[in-house]
Amino acid sequence: MNQASAQARPGGRSARVRAAVHRAVGEVLAGEPAEALTIPAIAARAGVHPTTVYRRWGSVAQLLADVATSRFSGDVVVPDSGSLAGDLERWMDDVATDLADPDVLALMRATIGSGPEGGSACIADRHAQLGAIIARERARGGKAPSVERAVDGLLGPLYYRAIFGGQPAPREWARGLVATFLAAI
Repeated sequence: MNQASAQARPGGRSARVRAAVHRAVGEVLAGEPAEALTIPAIAARAGVHPTTVYRRWGSVAQLLADVATSRFSGDVVVPDSGSLAGDLERWMDDVATDLADPDVLALMRATIGSGPEGGSACIADRHAQLGAIIARERARGGKAPSVERAVDGLLGPLYYRAIFGGQPAPREWARGLVATFLAAI
């Protein structure tokens, strides 16, 4: 076997199956209650055999974690305005806008409800983004909180309002969180 054939082919069958299954998860979540999210239902909608889905993901929880990780990785750009306040305001605007999307909320609620890995899949990228903003502020010589404290003060209220309250956060409200948070550090 030559080296070219030993490597995974980007865009090959595996990539097509993954894309079809991810799309099917979104379609089921958009049109039906989360209880309808089963491997057979997803497989039928994706046009693959349920065994294919079970073999690749093992469970609905693992599938949802993969879809969430894929969906939430890199979708919000870390701003560089030159100040911690400016960076956090712009970033919170983007995160709040993302959380206002009903499809995003449906995916987050289903993923969080699927088990302990679900929450991590929904927030890992946000923690990394916040960490980058804080590290940049420290590199500029500014005073910056820990990532944990920023998560608790900024993301906690934003996610709680969106996921459990079903209320999108207006831009002014998200910016108010930033102002209150920065005044407290």
